Amino acid sequence: MNPSIRQLGAFVAVSQSCSLAEASERIHLSQPAISIALRKLEESVGGALFSRSTRQLTLTPEGEAFLPVAIRLLNDWSEAFEDLDELFSKKRGKVAVAALPTLAAGLLPGVIATFHARHPRINFALHDVLAEQVSLMVREGRADLGLSVPPLGAEDLAFEPVLEDRYVVVCPLGHPLLERPRIAWRQLADFPFIGINRLSSSRQDIDRIMAEVGQPLDMICDASQIATVGRMVAAGVGISVLPKFSFRQIATHGIDHRPLVSPNVGRPLGIVQSRRRALSTAAVALREMIVDAARETTA
Repeated sequence: MNPSIRQLGAFVAVSQSCSLAEASERIHLSQPAISIALRKLEESVGGALFSRSTRQLTLTPEGEAFLPVAIRLLNDWSEAFEDLDELFSKKRGKVAVAALPTLAAGLLPGVIATFHARHPRINFALHDVLAEQVSLMVREGRADLGLSVPPLGAEDLAFEPVLEDRYVVVCPLGHPLLERPRIAWRQLADFPFIGINRLSSSRQDIDRIMAEVGQPLDMICDASQIATVGRMVAAGVGISVLPKFSFRQIATHGIDHRPLVSPNVGRPLGIVQSRRRALSTAAVALREMIVDAARETTA
């Protein structure tokens, strides 16, 4: 039988006071209860820890050797529950999020600032990656939460939509497409086009839609970063298509956008998390803040 924390507490209290009466007041146990705890502890370890030949209880050599061990065990026990309390009360911990660059730059900065102000001792890790990597990081436990498009063929992942984005055509000021309130996808084929990362979920949507309308794009070049796309459009190299949410990051002098229709394509964005692992208290709090921020964005 393993000694209990109560038995260890009684042993340390009596060792440090050498008196059942004083130990009783110290740990708020009756003297008979302390005596029972000490007897059971000695039965567990297989020998006497106290010498009872005098009016005072004194430690045997085995008791003296065990005392620092018992103190360390009690301290470890106390620290373990203090650590757990800090985790549940969000006084410390760590949260990792994997997010599409669009959301990492457009939605999360404000959320992270508020979260850090409320919980300054929780470390935050943000990975701005493509959709496939978001799913992989959440699946492997390297990210507590993902912010992405719906994961494909991933029964082990749950998806909660929080935003619906739409695609827009981005043009330099003065471009003829900006004279119209809405642009049909097929009209994009009439102008030089700047593509975005071929591995991104947005590029895959764009290629699929243009194939459906039967109009190949006049592709000038591809750029990996949304900011690069914006600068190239502003310089008059060509037009491009971006999620509307992304346009907020590059809205500068020299470019503007119009909504794309025919087809009118929505792009659901939301929270990805594992069905197999529960979220920490800190991750749950962050998740709620993301949902609230998304609601405010679409309000």
